[in-house]
Amino acid sequence: MLWLMKHVRLVCWGLLAALLLIQLVRPTMNAGQAEGPQSIVATRPVPDDIKAILRRACYDCHSNATHYPWYAQVQPVGWWLNRHVREGKRELNFSEFSTYVAKRAARKLEHVADEVHDRKMPLKSYLLMHPEARLSDADVKRLNDWADDLSGQIAAP
Repeated sequence: MLWLMKHVRLVCWGLLAALLLIQLVRPTMNAGQAEGPQSIVATRPVPDDIKAILRRACYDCHSNATHYPWYAQVQPVGWWLNRHVREGKRELNFSEFSTYVAKRAARKLEHVADEVHDRKMPLKSYLLMHPEARLSDADVKRLNDWADDLSGQIAAP
């Protein structure tokens, strides 16, 4: 029994040491500019109400500027958040929207409309910690209509 207690204690100390050591490995933060010269708001018509929705519900994962919660400083949570942001930006980056060719930009906006309409975005896991990002029915309709309209304008020429 004493042998088992000693080993359990050693394992606990080892886990604590590992947890402390991983705090030294920090991911690069997504701390750029959300609405720079290549952003959707700089290059496309985006009404003020849509800008407000994008800022509150989309930019943390789909722009070059993320507002990190305090727990992002705790690893491995910070690593998980960083991976999530990278994947979101790879799917759609509003900060670099003007770099998309017209066909791709139109498809991205169609996808935005579909995801918002189907309530797949913002993600439920994001909404748990960011209730302000929740979209009302009016927000969903407005964002959906805007994305569909802009997608059609981009695809038309």
